[in-house]
Amino acid sequence: MKQKENAPTMKDVAREAGVALGTVSKVFNSIPVGEDYRRRVEEAAKRLGYQVNSYARGLKTNRTCSVALILPNVTDPFFALLAQGVCSALAQRGYRTILSTTAYNRSAEQRCIQMVQQSKVDGIIGLTYTPDLDVDPRLPYVSIDRYFSLGVPCVSSDNFGGGQLAAEKLLELGCERPLFLRIGSKVPGESDKRGDGFESVFRQKQMGCVSLRLSDEEGYAPFRDFLSSHMEGGRLAFDGIFCVNDALAIQIRAMLLELGLRVPEDVQIIGFDGIRRFAQDGFYCSTIVQPVSRLAETSVDLLLREDRSNLPSLVCLPVAYAAGGTTQEP
Repeated sequence: MKQKENAPTMKDVAREAGVALGTVSKVFNSIPVGEDYRRRVEEAAKRLGYQVNSYARGLKTNRTCSVALILPNVTDPFFALLAQGVCSALAQRGYRTILSTTAYNRSAEQRCIQMVQQSKVDGIIGLTYTPDLDVDPRLPYVSIDRYFSLGVPCVSSDNFGGGQLAAEKLLELGCERPLFLRIGSKVPGESDKRGDGFESVFRQKQMGCVSLRLSDEEGYAPFRDFLSSHMEGGRLAFDGIFCVNDALAIQIRAMLLELGLRVPEDVQIIGFDGIRRFAQDGFYCSTIVQPVSRLAETSVDLLLREDRSNLPSLVCLPVAYAAGGTTQEP
């Protein structure tokens, strides 16, 4: 849309703010200036109704102030929270977000990469399931939860520590017959460490721990068959279950109820992610809570870092335990 004929210019903003034209240019191009100068320029622009021409600025600076965010979907509560966090963190820095979803499809992930590269974005934050994505090495990229390639930082929760925390909590609750259940991608990722951490605690205590790890393609049905086959006399062979995520924990709880078992009286269940019933309502189940806001902030900070010569290969953020139904962060 074209600006009106007598639309205010940067010179008008400089005159209104009582600063040099160069100062106005620095503010609009996110170059650091004194806080007083920045405030005066922003207030003058607001009074005059001045709007920055992002397209023209992008041509001049070779930056579009836009970042692509690639996620499997935004129907999963965890991905939705992550998308909100990234959008918010970018907006605070004057960037807009281009969101693409892939439905876990590898071809769709590569198409998204090609599309956003053509859009001349300033960087990509991706939670993807393709180990060999073709990305322009000159384009800043941050991966969430999965190693991508040398020089691309991966941001993740402390999945191994979270698995250990789940094991310790079940032991604290008196569980003696633990079970770990996992469903997910066949492509290795940081979330695989959740089961590793869980099992390590019981190995150290020389206690047995049973694990069932399935791929997404196998679906939930094998879990139902497994639980049914380990019922005897109305009792399950396990008294504490750690699920790789909350979505699975909710499914397993429903299966246990169908088998006539009570949760948590007969079987304790702990999930992973920290999914809430709605907004700030209580957690769906006892869970290991991921620091979603910090995941988003850290990803944005790494992506927009000017000096990319010494980026960390992996950043692990601490997690915490929350009981089902609680509303406060642990």
